[in-house]
Amino acid sequence: MRAVFGLVLVVGIGLAGFAVYMAKGVLQSYEAEANALRAAQSPAIQTVDVYVAARPLAYGQRLTKEDVTLVKFPAASLPDGVFSTEEALMPKGESEPRTVIRAMEKFEAILEVKVTGPGEDAGLTNQLERGMRAFAINVDTASGVAGFLRPGDRVDIYWTGNIGRSGVRTEGQSEGDVTKLIETGMKLIAVDQTSDGSTTGAILARTVTVAASPQQVAALAQAQSTGKLTLSLVGAGDETVAEAIEVDQSSLLGLAQVEIEQEAPRIEEEVCTIRTRRGSEVIVSEIPCTN
Repeated sequence: MRAVFGLVLVVGIGLAGFAVYMAKGVLQSYEAEANALRAAQSPAIQTVDVYVAARPLAYGQRLTKEDVTLVKFPAASLPDGVFSTEEALMPKGESEPRTVIRAMEKFEAILEVKVTGPGEDAGLTNQLERGMRAFAINVDTASGVAGFLRPGDRVDIYWTGNIGRSGVRTEGQSEGDVTKLIETGMKLIAVDQTSDGSTTGAILARTVTVAASPQQVAALAQAQSTGKLTLSLVGAGDETVAEAIEVDQSSLLGLAQVEIEQEAPRIEEEVCTIRTRRGSEVIVSEIPCTN
């Protein structure tokens, strides 16, 4: 009897083990099929190796191999001007490194617009696009937007001066005083001696430098020498184009303009006289003039 019981126990254990083995095989098959299905349904993302900042980089810092690292970047979202090879980023090695001209955070992509060419310093010339020139404008606390200007901001420029309008005046106003919008959306590349756009503190500047075309430089130089320039800060992302604006005191206050009458020169009439003596008295009498 004991032999039969033992045989049944052994057979039962064997059957249980076989059942567990079969169940494990089925589960593994299901898991493999599920993984294959998920892999087939998820789209393949193509990546490209690009250089990014390995640590925060400050304006004016020389770029070395220790400052950068390669990471995988989605090819579909690749920004313009990235560096994918060491030869492109450092074509002359560390003997002539690039210089940071825009502060970068860790893992931020190194772009051509954020660094200089190999061996170049972080000066204003690297911030000027082709055909553009740097022009300095004198400002004070009021005309310089109370110290809120930063390199990289865009400003509208207003000119206030006298345009010599004759024949029209408003009481209490000089003839021809006017304020006009002369340039819009001009980019600041420096405030005083600072060209670092990551500056956060207030700068009570005496000069600001803008990027301008040669024609704009001539116009700004003429405007600055004949009147006062005032800057108006343009909001970030504001792409609106300002229309022509001109304001004088009469249009500002709604005052009536008074035409200055120019008196015509008076033409004196010719008077002809005749003298008549009567004794000791001389009498002067007017007579018609004859040509």
